[in-house]
Amino acid sequence: MTDEKIARINALAKKSKTEGLTEAEKQEQQALRAEYIADFRKSLKSQLDNTVVISPDGTSYRLRQDKGDK
Repeated sequence: MTDEKIARINALAKKSKTEGLTEAEKQEQQALRAEYIADFRKSLKSQLDNTVVISPDGTSYRLRQDKGDK
C-alpha cells in the first residue's frame, strides 16, 4: 500500500467525521480499507512464517498455521 493511499484513507476518515461522505467516497473508502487490511494480513503472515521459537532446552521450531482456525 502506497503512502498516497494511506493519506487518502486518512483524508476520507477526517471528512467522514466533519461533513460526511458521498456514496462514491464511501465506496472508495471501503475499497481502500479492504486493500489495507489485506496487505496488513499478508505482511503479518509473512512475518509469522519466518518466526522461530526457541525453547528453554535449546530446541527451535517454526510456527505452523492451525488448519482448523481460518
